[in-house]
Amino acid sequence: MAMTQALSDPVDTDEGPALEAAACLFRGFGDPSRLRILRHLALGEHRVVDLTEHLGLAQSTVSQHLACLRDCGLVTSRPHGRASVHRLTHPEALLDVLSAAERLLGLTGDAVTLCPTSGTGAAAGTGPDRLTA
Repeated sequence: MAMTQALSDPVDTDEGPALEAAACLFRGFGDPSRLRILRHLALGEHRVVDLTEHLGLAQSTVSQHLACLRDCGLVTSRPHGRASVHRLTHPEALLDVLSAAERLLGLTGDAVTLCPTSGTGAAAGTGPDRLTA
């Protein structure tokens, strides 16, 4: 998949599955707690207890988000005594994505948080994508 394909290039008619996979990846980044966990794991391996202490999150919250990140292929773990130690699967690629996001956020300013579809109001259930029949 070429997410960075120029708009003037011929459109790939089979890009649907690839774009769906990309959307799933970005949904994996869609929770502030998951982003905090990913950023902290960029510092090195951590146990759940370490993440709860460092981030001030509940153990159940950290465990649930780690399970999601593991299912997305972003985090892996290994046994360490009675605990598991978690780490980023592809740390350099993740840092590239986070750096690109910071750059884009710097260029768009408040537009992202003010967006009625995916901004902070949408997270509270007021955006149009939250409406279901």
